[in-house]
Amino acid sequence: MKVINLSSGSDGNLTYIETENSRILVDMGISCKDAESRLSLLGVDGRNIDAIIVSHEHVDHIKGINVFSKKYSVPVYAHNEVWAGLNDKLDKVKEENKKIFVDSFGIKDLLINPVEVPHDVKCFGYSFVENDKKISILTDLGHTNDKIFNVVKGSSLIYLEANHDLSMLRSCEKYPLTLKMRIAGPNGHLSNEASAQFIEKLVQTGTKQIVLSHLSKENNSPSFAYEYITNQLAQHGLIEGENFKIDVALTRPTTLFKLK
Repeated sequence: MKVINLSSGSDGNLTYIETENSRILVDMGISCKDAESRLSLLGVDGRNIDAIIVSHEHVDHIKGINVFSKKYSVPVYAHNEVWAGLNDKLDKVKEENKKIFVDSFGIKDLLINPVEVPHDVKCFGYSFVENDKKISILTDLGHTNDKIFNVVKGSSLIYLEANHDLSMLRSCEKYPLTLKMRIAGPNGHLSNEASAQFIEKLVQTGTKQIVLSHLSKENNSPSFAYEYITNQLAQHGLIEGENFKIDVALTRPTTLFKLK
């Protein structure tokens, strides 16, 4: 299994997953043209894509789907309750390419397990399983819980939200109080602190690689998130670089991971 994040953050999210028999995208919050350009770096053409899996309706996760799906006739998968907010926004996707799921489903050799996450619209995270290889993507959630943990635990690789630093968010002059409250609320986004607490649990189930994702441009930075979270984990005896590694997803393509 190969996995790479091609864009992460409020400017747009896109992740590419490839197995021996399947090639899928998770979200497409950048333009079709930009998605094509980034996929071409991997030698992947839009005609090679088997499906787009959608987490939720926000534009930074669906911006390019209309054009991409129409151009390449790519099926778009979303939970039944997510489609309620997607139908008008993805009106150029052919009806036969609108795929609905309510539980786990398969695409060729890939098993996909959805889990609802707490956000201000219906939103889902996912684990992806090929034989004994498992990865997960969890962004756009205000908090974690046992149900979420049980779906993603045992992932060798997880893309996990580390959206903001709470002190930066509180002092941010660009954000009104209502927005700050939404972001920091139980249906907003994970802070660095909450992300570190969840990583501690994940590492204990065998997770070897974490990629901090969906970082705020205003209230976080790649270096700050990395240093804060690794320091928090070190206080609990978990040293990054020994039994696990932490990377940071950016607004451009980052590390290509190959799971054997």
